[in-house]
Order: sequence, then structure tokens, then C-alpha cells
Amino acid sequence: MTESYMKKLSSTLLDAITDKDPLVQEQVCSALCSLGEVRPVEMLRTCEEYLRQHDKLAHPYRAAVLRAMERVLSSRASELDKDTASTIILLASSEMTRMKDLVGDWQQAVSGVLVALGRQFISKVMEELLHRLQPGALPHCAVLHTLASLSVANAFGVVPFLPSILSSLLPVLGMAKQDTVRMAFCSALQRFSEGALEYLANLDRAPDPTVRKDAFTTDIFSAYDVLFHHWLQSREAKLRLAVVEALGPMSHLLPSERLEEQLPKLLPGILALYKKHSETFYVSKSLGQILEAAVSVGSRTLDTQLDALLAALHSQICVPVESSSPLAMSNQKEALRCFTVLACNSPDRLLAFLLPRLDTNNERTRVGTLQVVRHVINSAAAQMEDKKPFILSSMRLPLLDTNSKVKRAVVQVISAMAHHGYLEQPGGEAMIEYIVQQCALPPEQEPEKPGPSSKDSKADSVRAISVRTLYLVSTTVDRMNHVLWPYLLQFLIPVRFTGALTPLCRSLMHLAQKRQEAGADTFLIQYDTHASLPSPYAVTARLLVVSSSPYLGDGRGVVALRLLSVLHPNIHPLLGQHWETTVPLLLGYLDEHMEETLPQEEWEERLLMNFLYKCIGTTLGAASSKEVVRKHLQELLETARYQEEAEREGLACCFGICAISHLEDTLAQLEDFVRSEVFRKSIGILNIFKDRSENEVEKVKSALILCYGHVAARAPCELVLAKVESDILRNVFQHFNTKVLGVKIETKDPALKLCLVQSVCMISHAICSSTQAGSFHFSRKAELVAQMMEFIRAEPLDSLRTPIRKKAMLTCTYLVSVEPALDKQAWADVIRGCLHSVMALLPEPKGEDGGCQESLYLDTLHALEDLLTSLLQQNMTPQGLQMMIEHLSPWIKSPRGHERARALGVSAHLLRYFLEHLRVSALVPFHNLGLLVGLFSPRCADLWPATRQEAMDCVHSLLYLQLGYEGFSQDYRDDVVERLLSLKDGLVHPDPAILFHTCHSVGQIIARRLPPDQLISLLLTMFEGLGDHDQNCSRAATVMINCLLQERGGALQEKVPEIVSVLRSKLQEVQGEHILPAAQHSIYLLATQHCAAVVSSLLGSPLPLDSHTCMLWRALAAEPHLATQVLGLLLEMMNRDVPFKESRAFLLGRTPDRVATLLPLSASCALFEVMSTPAVGPAVLELYPQLFVALLLRVSCTVGVQLPRNLQALERRGASPALATRNLEPCSSAVDTLRAVLLRSGSEDVAQRMDQEGGWELLRTSAGHEEGATRLARAMAEHAGPRLPLVLKALACTQSSVYEVQRVTTTAFLAELLNSNVANDLMLLDSLLESLAARQKDTCASVRRLVLRGLANLASGSPDKVRAHGPQLLTAMIGGLDDGDNPHSPVALEAMVGLAQLLHLMETWDLRSGLLHVAIRIRPFFDSVCHGDCEDIFLDQVMGGMAPLLLHLQDPQTTVASACRFALLMCGPNLACEELSAAFQKHLQEGRALHFGEFLNTTCKHLMQHFPDLLGRLLSTCLFYCKSSWEGVRAAAPLLTGFLVLHAEPRQQPQVDLDQLISAFQILLKDPAPEVRTRAAEALGRLVKLA
Repeated sequence: MTESYMKKLSSTLLDAITDKDPLVQEQVCSALCSLGEVRPVEMLRTCEEYLRQHDKLAHPYRAAVLRAMERVLSSRASELDKDTASTIILLASSEMTRMKDLVGDWQQAVSGVLVALGRQFISKVMEELLHRLQPGALPHCAVLHTLASLSVANAFGVVPFLPSILSSLLPVLGMAKQDTVRMAFCSALQRFSEGALEYLANLDRAPDPTVRKDAFTTDIFSAYDVLFHHWLQSREAKLRLAVVEALGPMSHLLPSERLEEQLPKLLPGILALYKKHSETFYVSKSLGQILEAAVSVGSRTLDTQLDALLAALHSQICVPVESSSPLAMSNQKEALRCFTVLACNSPDRLLAFLLPRLDTNNERTRVGTLQVVRHVINSAAAQMEDKKPFILSSMRLPLLDTNSKVKRAVVQVISAMAHHGYLEQPGGEAMIEYIVQQCALPPEQEPEKPGPSSKDSKADSVRAISVRTLYLVSTTVDRMNHVLWPYLLQFLIPVRFTGALTPLCRSLMHLAQKRQEAGADTFLIQYDTHASLPSPYAVTARLLVVSSSPYLGDGRGVVALRLLSVLHPNIHPLLGQHWETTVPLLLGYLDEHMEETLPQEEWEERLLMNFLYKCIGTTLGAASSKEVVRKHLQELLETARYQEEAEREGLACCFGICAISHLEDTLAQLEDFVRSEVFRKSIGILNIFKDRSENEVEKVKSALILCYGHVAARAPCELVLAKVESDILRNVFQHFNTKVLGVKIETKDPALKLCLVQSVCMISHAICSSTQAGSFHFSRKAELVAQMMEFIRAEPLDSLRTPIRKKAMLTCTYLVSVEPALDKQAWADVIRGCLHSVMALLPEPKGEDGGCQESLYLDTLHALEDLLTSLLQQNMTPQGLQMMIEHLSPWIKSPRGHERARALGVSAHLLRYFLEHLRVSALVPFHNLGLLVGLFSPRCADLWPATRQEAMDCVHSLLYLQLGYEGFSQDYRDDVVERLLSLKDGLVHPDPAILFHTCHSVGQIIARRLPPDQLISLLLTMFEGLGDHDQNCSRAATVMINCLLQERGGALQEKVPEIVSVLRSKLQEVQGEHILPAAQHSIYLLATQHCAAVVSSLLGSPLPLDSHTCMLWRALAAEPHLATQVLGLLLEMMNRDVPFKESRAFLLGRTPDRVATLLPLSASCALFEVMSTPAVGPAVLELYPQLFVALLLRVSCTVGVQLPRNLQALERRGASPALATRNLEPCSSAVDTLRAVLLRSGSEDVAQRMDQEGGWELLRTSAGHEEGATRLARAMAEHAGPRLPLVLKALACTQSSVYEVQRVTTTAFLAELLNSNVANDLMLLDSLLESLAARQKDTCASVRRLVLRGLANLASGSPDKVRAHGPQLLTAMIGGLDDGDNPHSPVALEAMVGLAQLLHLMETWDLRSGLLHVAIRIRPFFDSVCHGDCEDIFLDQVMGGMAPLLLHLQDPQTTVASACRFALLMCGPNLACEELSAAFQKHLQEGRALHFGEFLNTTCKHLMQHFPDLLGRLLSTCLFYCKSSWEGVRAAAPLLTGFLVLHAEPRQQPQVDLDQLISAFQILLKDPAPEVRTRAAEALGRLVKLA
């Protein structure tokens, strides 16, 4: 049965192969392939049978079928049995030769079938093909093409047959007269030869390893004779090229002696074709193969042809090649390959031909020759080994050429020479010098600049290529190391090579580093054996001089300094230590500037002055004579140019280096200089009042103060401690503070102040660095700290110009641990002062010195971090950390972004330090974790990206601190906490959505690692963050609060009232459009976990509800399940207490006032707010009966009820703007809520009808309340009938209500329902009559009256039911007549009216029977039981309409399609399949473009997963719509069928009637619309799954 279905499917598709539309035809072929992929044998047999039976089928359609067969065979041929393969082979063979003429597509398809089969059934295919080679007759061209393709596709299978093939083909070669036939023979011979060569090259894998070249040589030569001597002379260019292509591989199979014999004719014949064809690629390719064959047999004929060959090939190389012509570029590659062959065979003659051409004046000739030389150097290295001197000497003239193209070619040749050892030969230095010369070319002055039409780019200029070549040769060619080192050094000095200094220095630096790695012996230069090298002093001077203009020549200053640093062992061995420190400083200075911002004079002073002073200091330090040391120090002090900052710094550095060995002498010389005549003259009393002299004196003092600092810093620390107070600090402050006439005058010179701070900083560092610092008592510590703080406070906050802040804070840092200790208040003042000095700094505007300022700022900030870290180190406890963060907290919360960024950076640094140095001896709680995390985590969304990163680091450190306090080791890595680091990238993203998603992830991690006892403190801290100045941080706080509530809210039940209270207060305090939605979500999350607690807490909100509280109530309606719980709780709260209490306003008042109780009133107001949210709809529908009945009863019992007095006063004064404006009056509130229930439940028509009739106003008043209830019932019966059964069931319990007014309201409602035929339609008649009958004996007359009215309403609502209930009705009416003694009682009157309505509808005998049994009570009828599940029925109906709705999405009427969209969207939530509903929501939203195929595929996938039993039903509907009159619907039907089958399982096959489907799609394949036919073919291809 399965095979028959396969045949049906295949036959149906094959019948459609003749479709005129190419797209349909392509789809039919694709469908056939789909069948073949599953059942290849059946599909192929059907195709074979079809082609055999439809002998007259046109060629294009036969080709289409054959292409489908080929595609299947390409992947499934191995699954065929021999019989099937034989059948298909016979068919293909027949098809191939059916037409004598060549029909391209058809016969190409047949050939493809045979080739695909030949990979698996080579013997059978070859047998059939050989059968088609009849002796003495020309074979069909298609046979030749097939054999050619097969020999390439399966060489191992075809080559053994090759002798037979050739023996059949060769005798008829002469009979081929048509060019197409000849070209077919050429192609076949070419492929045969290639296949044979592949076979012979892989004999180890061949099926018959005994096959030898001799088996083919005779036949191939016979073929060669025809091709070369006859066909190559043809006038047809295509045939000549085909012959040439064949001759190349054929030449390898010719007998050696025959090849040798033919070469004198063959080579000239091939070379002659260069002149006949513009596209010469195939000629060069074939020529290369022929040359390889000739060389392989050791041909001597090549020598006689060599000149002609070289000339022809050389001309091919010299032709300009356009990169846009791939064939031309390939031709040049093949020509170069020919040169390689010739170079290996005749290297001498090749060079004799090439090298003289380097002397020509023709640019193309020189460039082409150089190109060949380079290629030969690379490809024939062994043959060129002994020719190196000859080649080098021939390069002299090209080195003098000024043409840029020639120069580029020369550089490329030199590069090749470097790789193959040429430059190691005598004369190689000239090549290296040439490269350096080209590197020295000024880019703007290159000779013979290319014209505008040239495509040379700057990157390919001679200089650029030379620079790259020099660097590559020196870094990648190891054999060049000993050639270039130290030879390249001699190019540093000559001026003409100045332009090449940058690449030279780079190469030399790399070479020097490699030499250093190899060992000192290979690195040190033996100057005596290298006489041409410049002296080390000349190198030093040259590099220093060029460094003075560091940005010239591609930044040669940097590389020159780096080279100088590397070369120091070759200049002087003692320079290493100083250069290792000095050169990086100079390089760092360059990094801080650009060419435009570098102060040239200052740079030169740094480069030369400071450098020389250090050298002098080192020399004096090494001297042993104290007299010599003091003499030279005195000279330095007397001759120094104190006005220059660099010289002052250099002088101080010199004194410091000297003090390492001569501390006593250095200090003594400084004091001697102060007492000397030179110094006293400069500070004479008369000169103090002269501005210029004062300035000069200050510079001298600055230098002396700086000298003391450097002396303290460099001298041995143990020696410095003894001198620090008595000698060093005393002299420092003596120079800083000047006394005039006994009065202390502090200097105003900022340079002197800076020197003092710098010097004191160095002195303090020397003190704390000493090994004896712990026992050292520093009496001037408090004085120094106070002085530093005075300097810090004096610094302006609008700019950062000097490092005074930095140095002063560093001084304080060094003094923290020195005795005596300062009190806590003193250090607190230090912290506050330093924080204010740095944090409050205004950001520097981007200017010329931006880089320098940035560096100074960073250094200052690091100094602050070091100070705070040292203070934290004194108290490494959670309390100590908390104290530090408290100082930083105002800056963390600052409204200014730069202050926040700085504070967060410092905080992150402190936390990292605390974590790295955490030592926990006992498990103690980290009690302030929640506060700290709450402070930092919202800053992950700060407006400043840098702040976000630092905040993340803070949170990361805090969580690891918690783990540390829990007992985890220092190196423990927590996977959850480590995720924070991977989230940092998301913090820099400008997209707010990504940023806040990252914050949410941060919140999740915090929630997972925060201890339970810290949760509430964290939440309360984050609630405080809602009022943050930065809106982003405020938003982040809301995101994290909600994340915490979601993850850990379950543990917060006892804290719910506190959280709700804080949340409400924050809503009133904080303004921001994001706050309210976030608060709503917080309440929602809390309620999902503690619904009762949240509802209870919100009900405690004061009335009238403010707008924020209203929004919180509305948030509880966001999700149907939660909304259902909330509504249920509110209903319970509303019914928990009495609706009102009675009180007398005055003692003598007769009627007590009814005052509403607070809890039900609050619940009623809350219900209204919840109902105000559209999302509450599903929950309202679920609780519709309870809500409707409870609110109707609430309305009834609050008619005339007053507000409590305190709320009355508020109503009279008018609510504040923040309070809701809704009426708080109890009855109106209940009516509004009831109306909202109707609107949210889809009963808008009921509400509208009540609006129109004034029903709501009647419900509010005592006089009209009964009529309002009646109108409500009438509207419900007319517009909401299906909801009445459940409403009546809920109303049943109200007949025993203790509140009379409630019984009146419900009875009026029930009575009016009988006035409509809906009671009968919904089978509610019996239950209504029973309910009313139960109220006949109610104590309230109004209830009894309304019961009679309801019974009488049966006459108008269901007159045909009166007779059935005649006795009951009659008894009730007669009983009403006897109600009370008053004949005018409303009850009796109602009974009379009722009898008048009913009597004419009753049976006579009922009247008689009723009169007789007036006192008999009629037993109530019991309610009818309704069998069946309404939801199942609904689902069944929806599924029944699913297929039509899906198909009509393609309806030509847009209104119909839109209606189908809407219907599917509405049905989605009720399908009991969330995935299907989500798919509808995704694809069917109004206004969104529908991708019908994608949507249908997704829908069918979910339908088959969740409703597999519906397959047959859906397919039947599709069959019906295959006959639709609308094209779009007809096309959609097979598309839907196909997708359903695609996602169906084989076990569903019994549901499918394949015969019907195939028949229907057969009809669709003849549809006039191409789209319909395409879809039908596609569906047929998919039916194979169930076949």
C-alpha cells in the first residue's frame, strides 16, 4: 500500500512537470526530490516509467525530470539495488542518444544521471556507454561528455576501461568534421588524460596497481597526431583553445621518444597561438604542462627551443595586468610557472637571457624581468645557489633606476634574496643600503610620482614597501641577524639617512633584543673589528639629538630613546641602572603629549639637563675623596641656574645620588653653602623688598629644600633617621619660613611651596621605609600633618595645576603608622579635608594640556586612595570599613556626576583592599552588608559609565567579603558572584534596556548571596535610593528592589506592612515617572507571595485613597491569577464586618443614623481601583457571579448610609490634589464598583443600558432603589443572558440575609428576570420560580410583593409556560390576596394585578383545582441539571473553526482577514495551549505585517504537538477549501496541509485519507493560478511522510 501511495504521489507530480510557469516547475522538481530523499527507489522507478511511457514529452520537461533524478542519485545512489540501477542506466543511455543533435540542458541532465550512478555502479554504466561506442561510427557528443565527466568524477573506475574507450574512439577521429564534435573529442581526451594521470599518481589506492603509462601512450599519440596536425590549424578559435587545453595533459602520456620527436613542432605551434588569441591563459597553462612533460623525460630539444620560449614567455610577463581581469592574472602565474620549469632545467641560459634585460631603458621590460628574477629566486633556490654572485652583480644598474615601479620591483627582489642567503654574499651590503635609502625617501618627494590614472596607493609606495621589507627581514629572517647586526648601526649617523631613522631604530632594537637573549657575548660589539661603525658616543649623541624633535619622521624620538636604552651595554656598562629609570620617564612624558602640545624647551631640558646631572651624581658617588666630593658639590651649588626648574630638579637628583655614599658630606656642604658669602648676598635684608631679588632667592631656597628631600630619599634609611629632625627638617623649614625683624613671614611662592611638600613627602617616605620606623618617635608628626592639611585646604577647587595635593596626601599616608598616633578626631578631619579637596574639584575642560592634567588628577586620586587605605589598615573591621564609607557617602550620592565617579572609584579601591587583606579568626556577621550593598548597587546604572563599572566592583567585593565572614577561604571563587564580572560589559552599553537588564541580573546575584537578616536593611536602603538625584540610579533601585522581592520575597511576610508603608511614603516624597510603575510592580511581586498580607496592609491606607495608593491597588490586577486572589480577599473583607452601624446624632433623636463601617468601605474603594485596570478582565470573568452578587448586596445595604464623621469633614473641605477625586459616599462607591465589574467582564451593553435609563442613579436613592434593581435585571436579561445561571446560583443564599433591604433588592432582580424569555431559553424558569416561592413567607412585605410580581411576569416572559405552572401560580396569587388584614396592602394589590395577567393563560381545570387547594403549599421544583463541560464544548467549537480562520487570513477582502485575525487572537487564551496563544499574539497583532508561511508553520507545529487527534479533522477542512473561489484561500489550503503533515507523526497516519488528498491536489495542479499550483506541488512533496 505504501509503495502505491508513493507511486501516486510521484505520478501526480510528474504529470505537473509540463507546467508552463518556471516557478511551478521548479517546485514540482523540488517535491519530487523530497519524495526521493525518503523513498529513492520508488521515486526513481516511477520517473523512469513515466519517461518511458511519455515518449513524446518535450525536451525541457524531460530534462526537468532527469535533473530531479540526478539530485536524488547524488545523495542516495548507494541505496539502489542493481536492477533499479540497470533500469535507470538503460533509460539514461536511451535518453542521451535519442536526438542526434546536441540539446544542451536535456543531454547534460542525462549525463549527470549517469555520472551520479557511475560513482556507485561504474561497471554497469561503463558497459552501457561502451555499448554506445560503435566501431566505425562517430559517437554521440553526449556520450563523449559523459565519459569525460565520469573520468574526473571516478578516475579509479574509468581508467581501467580507458584502453577500450580509446580503441573505439581513435579510428573515427578523422570522421569528425563539425567543430562541436571535435571540441567534444578534445574535452574527452583532456579529461581522459587527467584521469589517467591521477590514477598513475595514486597507484597505492588504485584498484589495479599494475596499470602503467604504456597502456595509453600509443593511443594518446594517435589522438595527438590528429589534434595537433589537423585540428589545431582550424580557423575556429574555440576549437583551437580546446585542442591546446587537451594537448597539455596529453603530453604527459606521450611516449618519451615521440614527445622528443614532436617538441620541435609542438612548441612553436603552441607559441604561435600567443599571437592569435587575446586570452592566452589556456595557452600558457598547456605550455607549462608540456614543458614539465619534456623536462620529466630529459628532453634535449628544449635547448634548441629555449630562446623562443624565453622570449615568448617574457613578453607575457611584461604585459601590464589589470587586477580586474582574473584570466590575465592567471595567465601571468602560468607563465611564471613555465619560467620555474625552465630555471630548473637550464638555469645558466635562463639567467643569460634575463640579466642583460635589466640594463634596458624600457620600464615594462625591467619590471617584468625583475618579477621573473624574484620568482626564480624563490621557486628554483637550489639551481640558483651557485649563481648568487652573478645575480647580485647584475643588480647594480637596477639599483640606479629612478622609476618608482622599477624601485618597487627591486625591493621585492631584495626581499626574496634576503630569504635565500644572497645578502650574505659579497655585494649584499649594497642591497641593504639600497633598502635603507628607499626608507629615507621623503613621502612627499618620491620621484616620478604616479599619475592620477595610476592605482598606486600610499601603502604601496616605494618608501612604504621598503620600510615593511626592512622590518620583516630583520624580525622574521633569522639568517639575516648576523648580516644586519651591527651593520645597520652605520646608517644612524649620516644625515642622508635621517628619514630612515625610525625603521632603522625599530629593526636595530629588535636585533639587539634577540642578541641579548642569545647572550652577552653575541650582543657586545667589538668595535675594533668593525672599523666602519660609529663610536658609541657618536651613536649616543645622534640618538639624543634626534630625540629632541621626537615627533618628526613617524615618531622617531620614541624609538630612538628605546634603542638607546637597549644599547647601553655597548655604550657604557654602568649606565644600565640609571637608563632603566630615566628612559621610561622620558617616554612617559612623550605619551602624555602630542606634537602640538609638547613644550619643546621643557622637553629638551628633561632630555639633556636631568640626564647629565644624574651622571654627575653617579660619578661623585663613586669617588672616594671627600675633598673632591665637597669641592664639586660646592661648584654645582654656586654655578647652578636656579631659575630653571629642570636644573633645580637635576641638582637635587645629583645631591640625592651622591648622598647614597656620602650623606654626612652632602648635608655638611648644603649647610656650608647656606653660611657662605654667595648665599648671604642673595638673602640680604635690603634685597628682600625687591620683587626680582625675592623671586631669585625663592628659587635658590626651592632648590635647597628639594636637595634635602632627595638626600633623605636616596641615603640609607637607618642613617637618615638620626638626621631627619635635627638636620634635615630643621633646615627645610628654616628655608621655607623667613623672619624679617623677628617676624615670621610665610612665602607666597607656589614653586617654593611645591618643593617643600615634595621634599617633606620624600622625607616622610624615608622615615616609614626604615626598618627602625616602628621604634622611631617622630615628635614633629602632628606639626607636619597640620601643615600638609593647611596646604591642601588652601588649594583652589576650580582647577588642579600643581601636585601639592598629591604630595601632601602622600606625606600624611607615610605618617599614619609613625609614632606617636593621632586621635580619631584628627584623622577624621584629615579624611574630610582630603575628600573635599579632591572630590569637589571641577572637571578640567578639554584643552591643550588635557593629557598632562589627566595624569596629575589620576596621581592625586591615587594618593587619596593610599591615604584612606593606610587609615583603614589601622581598623580592619566592619566598623572601620563602615566609617570610611560614611565619609564617602555624601559624595557617592552627590548630584554632580564627576564627584560620584571619583567617590565610587575610591570606594571600590578600599573594598578591594579590605577584601585582599581580610583575616577572619572567628565566624562573625558582616552586619552592615545590606546597608553597603544598598548604597552601591543602584549606582550600577549611573549616568556616568565609569561610575557603573566601579559600583559593580564594589558589589563584587562586598559579596566576597560576606563569603569571607562566612568562613570561605581567600582564594575561593563563587560561580554566582563571578557572574558580576561578566555583566560589566552590559553596563557600558548606551541602550537603557540592556543597562537595566544588567541591573536586574545584578539584583538576582545579590538576592542569591545576601544573608536573610540583611534583606530588610538592603531593601530599606534601596527605598531611600528612589529619591536619588540621578534618575538612572533611581530606576536601577526600582529594578533591583523588584528583583529582590521576586527572588527573596517569600521570607518577608512579617515585613510586608513595613515595606508597604515605606513604599507609600516614598511615592508621596519622590517625583519621577518611573517610580510609580516600579512601585506597582513591587506591590505585585509582594502580593504574588503574600497576597493576604499585602491586601491587609493596603486596606489600612487612610480614606479617601490618594492617587498613589489607587495605583498600587491597580497593580494587583496585572496578572489574572493574582487578581483572582485579590478580588476574593477583598470580597471576604467587604463581607467580614457589618456594612454599617447605627448611632443617634442627638440623644432625643427618633431615627438612628446609619454610619458606614471602615473595613467594608475600604474594600469597596479598593475593588473599584482594581476594576479600573483592563487586565483584571479574566479574573472578573472567573469571579463574576460572586462579584456581581456581593456588590449588588453592598449597594442595597448602603443606600442612605452616611460616611464616618472624620471622612465627612474631609469631603466638605475637599480632597487634596494628591487624593483621588472619586465620590467616597458608600452607596455611590458601591454602585461605581458594580458598574466597573460589568465593564471589565465584557457586559458594556448592560452598563450602557443602565446609563441610558438612569438606572445607576435610581440604585443610589432609597425611593428608586427597587426600580434600579429591576432595570439592572432587565438589562442583564437582554445583554448578558448567558451569565445569569451562575449569578442566580450565587443569589440563592441571600434569601436568608439578615438585612431586609438586601432581600428586597435580590427579589426585585429575580422578579424582573421572569419578565424576559431568557429565563426559559436558559432553562432557568424552574429555579427562578422555586427561589421566588421560597420568599413567599418573608417577613418583609416588599419582598412578598415582589415575589408576586415576579410570578405574574411569567405571563409576559414565557406565556406558554403558564399552563404548566398554573396551580403553583394560582396558589401564590390567592395566598397574596390573604396577606394581612389591610385590603389595600401592596401585597394584595400586587396579587390582584398578577391574577389579571395570568388567568386568561391558565387551564380551566387548574383554576378549579387551585381554588380547592388554596391552602396547600406546592412543593418546589428542583433545579435542572445541565450535563457536559462548557469549556470542552467551547474548545471543540473553536477547533472546528480553526482551519477556516487560518485559511481566510488570505481572504481577498481585508475586512474578512482582519476579522479572522481578531477571532484567532480572542480564541488564543482559551485554547489550553500557551505556545499557540503566544504565537497568535506574536504574529496577529493589528497593524503588524503577517508572514503567512512562517505563522502557519509555527501554528501547525503547536497544533500537532498539543492536539494530535485533530489532524484528520483539519485536513478534511483543507480539502473543502481547495475548491474555494478565492485564489488566496485555495493556495493557503495545500500550504496548511503541507505544514500539518510536516509536523505530524507517523502514528497519526490512520487519520489521513491520502487518496482524497492526492485527488484534491491533482485538481489544484491544474488551477489557473500559478501560486495555487506551486503550493499544491509543495504539499504533495510533504505527503511522503505519511505515505
